[in-house]
Amino acid sequence: MNLRQRHFSETADAENSALALLEGVIERQSALIAQWLLVGFIHGVMNTDNMALSGETIDYGPCAFMDVYDPATVFSSIDRQGRYAYGNQAGIAQWNLTRFAESLLPLLDTDESHAVELAQAALEKFAVRFEFHWLEGMRAKIGLFTSQAGDLELIKSLLEWMQRAQADYTNTLRDLDPSCVPANEDADFRDWHERWLSRLSLQPQTHGEAVQLLRRHSPAIIPRNHKVEEALEAAVESGDYGPLKRLLAVIANPYEATEENADFRSPPPLGAGEYQTFCGT
Repeated sequence: MNLRQRHFSETADAENSALALLEGVIERQSALIAQWLLVGFIHGVMNTDNMALSGETIDYGPCAFMDVYDPATVFSSIDRQGRYAYGNQAGIAQWNLTRFAESLLPLLDTDESHAVELAQAALEKFAVRFEFHWLEGMRAKIGLFTSQAGDLELIKSLLEWMQRAQADYTNTLRDLDPSCVPANEDADFRDWHERWLSRLSLQPQTHGEAVQLLRRHSPAIIPRNHKVEEALEAAVESGDYGPLKRLLAVIANPYEATEENADFRSPPPLGAGEYQTFCGT
């Protein structure tokens, strides 16, 4: 069984099988990278050989999850220029896909000029499909069942506030609740919250249903870097695998928020400093 048969069986009867494969890979990658951003995941080493045609996440040694929202967040010690920063991942995916498309040119068409046109037309769909998957995911993360023209601006304004306020990405989205007045937040967030309530009122679902939706799509638990380090230190320095086993048990159910796992929801302590990850971790 070849790759097309295993992962892209829907392209079996395509007139141009190479083009159908390219389009299928583009769709898989646009959905995958959107999913990364939705949970604050940073792959860390998005070289072309670290992207699977099947649309699965592979070879992510220096990966980590973002705490404070900032599109420029980088963890990998070797990524000194921010090439693979959180906010750059979609662009890098498209660059990598372009390299893949180049390798397919002889199979796309015997006329090189026409092959290039076919490849370019397919690659132009990536940004559109990525935004579609990301926007649909973000709508769910703020409790929106329906689609409205102003949703993208509403979502971007929340992210912009998070960046200004140095707010925790995971906790901010998980803790959104239309029934709670944000008394302790600043004026910008209160203004956003009022706009959000107005948007929620335009859909037939109740506020309770909106909260259920957003909590199904916004994890309570991510593998926080400081908790990962605690588990590694205990195992390496003391031979104590208890913290590691607890960490694995907790992140196996990332959408469950309980009193027992409350410490895994806390951001790193103040003054923890810049965190770095390494290939082979």
